[in-house]
Amino acid sequence: MQDQMGQDPTGRQLRSTVTATSELRLELVDFEPGTPGPDEVVVRVEATPINPSDLGLLTGPADLDTLRSEGTPERPVLVATVPASRLRAMAARLDQSLPVGNEGAGTVIDAGGNVRELMGRRVGMLGGAMYATHRRLAARDCIPLPDGTPTAAGASMFVNPLTSLAMVEVMRDEGHRALIHTAAASNLGQMLNRICQADGVPLVNIVRKPEQAALLRDAGARYVVDQSADDFREQLTDAVAGTGATIAFDAIGGGRLANGILHAMEAAANRNAAAYSRYGSDTFKQVYIYGSLDTGPTELDRGFGFSWAVGGFLLTPFLQKIGRERAGKLRRRVADELTTTFASSYSDTVSLAQALDPDTLRRYSRRATGEKYLIDPTL
Repeated sequence: MQDQMGQDPTGRQLRSTVTATSELRLELVDFEPGTPGPDEVVVRVEATPINPSDLGLLTGPADLDTLRSEGTPERPVLVATVPASRLRAMAARLDQSLPVGNEGAGTVIDAGGNVRELMGRRVGMLGGAMYATHRRLAARDCIPLPDGTPTAAGASMFVNPLTSLAMVEVMRDEGHRALIHTAAASNLGQMLNRICQADGVPLVNIVRKPEQAALLRDAGARYVVDQSADDFREQLTDAVAGTGATIAFDAIGGGRLANGILHAMEAAANRNAAAYSRYGSDTFKQVYIYGSLDTGPTELDRGFGFSWAVGGFLLTPFLQKIGRERAGKLRRRVADELTTTFASSYSDTVSLAQALDPDTLRRYSRRATGEKYLIDPTL
């Protein structure tokens, strides 16, 4: 494969297909990124993370217990069964071979006439199709990495950093003064904890294990609540009362955690209520679901009054809403604090072929705290 600067490279790309015959197929295919247009670059991809948002496209609704390997070690193919009950939700993507990978980083090996100054620069990228040896994209979707910054650090400079910053921005835009975050020991959660400390924003961190609580407390978090504790509900209500948090971002999605958060907000609001109201407090309570660690239904018993809302949150629509100038300010902050506030850590680095090893895929699909995988397509 050629990838010398100025030459047209050929490479490989990881693609995911859900078939009408109820199969998921993951495979590496040959492709050519093509010649860049006047405002485009071709980047040799050297690092790209496996985020939960990537797994939604990569493995989709497949039953990973049925995973089997086909192909060869150099050209692996993975196949798994998609339960019939889940296939209807996939109607819009059936039999389409889709590229995977939201973000990455690498070296510019070709550039259009208007962006020649990027030749040879290492850049972070956002725009999909990053699980590949090369990526052609608009130069505006790249950020040059500061000198001395590891390429792996630039690989994760968009999804988690911008999502964590967006949570604080939404909190402020909607008139709240403190927030709650679930699955808070994740890479994103640790970033949010650092942002809130730096910006003076009260933050309630909800975790699932004592060791996760210890990790955040060691990092300076003041309010950490462990779901496994017998008095979780009471601790959560106390933390909400102590911070005044009335907005939450929930990475879990399914189950009753969002319900419990709304109850805690209502209970905290009623601690200082002047009079009883059968309609509940007039304090508005908002929960945004932005993840699906639990893919089951979101369960609400509506015992928290009438002043509340539950909705979904995605980064891309938020960035489109706030406009290029404001989004640019957020990106500049990420670049300036890439190895501090927005530092990511990885437990494993794998090649494109290794990413399609059945045991490896099962491990990174667990999305366990402390296990974050990086793909290096140059391996």
